[in-house]
Amino acid sequence: MVRAAVLPAIGSPLEITDIELPDPGPGQVRVRLAAAGVCHSDLSLTNGTMRVPVPAVLGHEGAGTVVSVGEGVTRVAPGDRVVLNWAPSCGDCHACGLGEVWLCGTALTGAGAVYARRADGTDLHPGLNVAAFAQETVVAAGCVLPAPAGVPLADAALLGCAVLTGYGAVHHAARVRAGETVAVLGVGGVGLAALQAARIAGAARVLAVDVTAEKEALARAAGATDYVVASDRTARDLRELTGGHGVDVAVECVGRAVTIRTAWESTRRGGRTTVVGIGGKDQQVTFNALEIFHWGRTLSGCVYGNADPARDVPVLADHVRAGRLDLGLMVTDRIGLEDIPTAFANMEAGRGGRALVVF
Repeated sequence: MVRAAVLPAIGSPLEITDIELPDPGPGQVRVRLAAAGVCHSDLSLTNGTMRVPVPAVLGHEGAGTVVSVGEGVTRVAPGDRVVLNWAPSCGDCHACGLGEVWLCGTALTGAGAVYARRADGTDLHPGLNVAAFAQETVVAAGCVLPAPAGVPLADAALLGCAVLTGYGAVHHAARVRAGETVAVLGVGGVGLAALQAARIAGAARVLAVDVTAEKEALARAAGATDYVVASDRTARDLRELTGGHGVDVAVECVGRAVTIRTAWESTRRGGRTTVVGIGGKDQQVTFNALEIFHWGRTLSGCVYGNADPARDVPVLADHVRAGRLDLGLMVTDRIGLEDIPTAFANMEAGRGGRALVVF
């Protein structure tokens, strides 16, 4: 029996309860969690913006220590420190064949499996494959990566989603070049990673945007050179700060139609807008044909930072060890399982950076 945060149904509050976690079967790994980050995607799962089978144990950004392994597992052994990878690629589908492992067609099939049970016998699914909102979890062997040496294990949890996504959005999707100007809209966990990534990329100016003035100090610590409190004139403000031209790159980390449109309008003629935030089907963004031609801008989506975790986690670890990437800076709250609902409420209100569940 382990303690976990269970989503009983879409739209229902989380329940902190004991669950029965089996020993790992063939090809599986049991992990004792050190920490799990609370991501906006977890909130999107609770309200139905994203769909997963329920009841489910949520949490997809975590790190911990291997407790035991099932038959056939050779890549890790008990005692190994690991980072959870919620989107393992199969290596065989069309996307993987193109080298676009972040678009793997089978990455989330594990979320439909039954991996544990409640004390009353109710089947439980692993939300986004890894069910990190629990003291321990059982995952497929493909869902674990070696935790990098020299990085505190609790902080390494952030490498599993927020940092891969924010760093990848800047370096892989937007391909920010030294000397460019970058705007990051949304200073949550992913936005803080994107700000640091833009600084690492050598951006000449990094402009942060959020709904509250309280995040300015945090944004500047992450690398922002300018800070704008969001309003109905945000795009105009960002253009004025860049000589009337607009930024070279805008990275949208909110997932709302108004912020996507603002990010687009904030970029210069020929600029690039990368959308990281996950919005609902009701968030409709419109453009007219003339402006698409006239502005010559590029608008692109970004899944998991267009990252290959096996390739990118070691790169991120090098940045951490060299002091270029500060994981601790991103964590504004270290909490317990019972505090996750409060962390969700803070995200909805735009408060804080990343909340980290520490076990």
